[in-house]
Amino acid sequence: MNSEEVLVRSLYTVTDEDLMLMSSQNPELRFERNAEGILETMPPTGGISGNREAKAGAYLLTWVESQDLGEVFSSSTGFRLPNSAVRSPDAAFVAKGRLPAGWDEQEDKFINLAPDFVMEIRSQNDSLEKLKAKMREYIANGVQLGWLIDQQNQQALVYRRDGSITQYPATAILSGEDVVAGFTLPLKRLL
Repeated sequence: MNSEEVLVRSLYTVTDEDLMLMSSQNPELRFERNAEGILETMPPTGGISGNREAKAGAYLLTWVESQDLGEVFSSSTGFRLPNSAVRSPDAAFVAKGRLPAGWDEQEDKFINLAPDFVMEIRSQNDSLEKLKAKMREYIANGVQLGWLIDQQNQQALVYRRDGSITQYPATAILSGEDVVAGFTLPLKRLL
């Protein structure tokens, strides 16, 4: 199977409804829409990447629920950012009280806000430069903290709301800082 990313340029504006319909009709693909209205699709990940994504979400969910901090979302959740992009991080957290009223009653709607915290897990076929650009986009649109887990280079890049980026080695223990208070995770668990 060809695992290269496919860019689809639309001749018309793709609405949220169109994007949701394409996603539901093609469950084997993951669609996102960038700020320019260009659709991006990635094939499913392999077993190792899928396992890392599930673990990342599970670790985050366990902590957030134990502390009653807010809600955690999987990679199948679309967030409409202020720049009009619809992105689906591998795991995301939204602090208690930030979700729009009725968000949990709209099954087929994207969430109209930037999460507080996101995780992206680089799979073997992901471009590191593209993921770095995505992380910068998250921060520019209101995400407060983002972890880019890069197994190929045995590192994590942590992006913060102040624009700083810190590179951590495989031996590091990552922190949710003041965004996901008290959440820590040994990076090795996601590599």
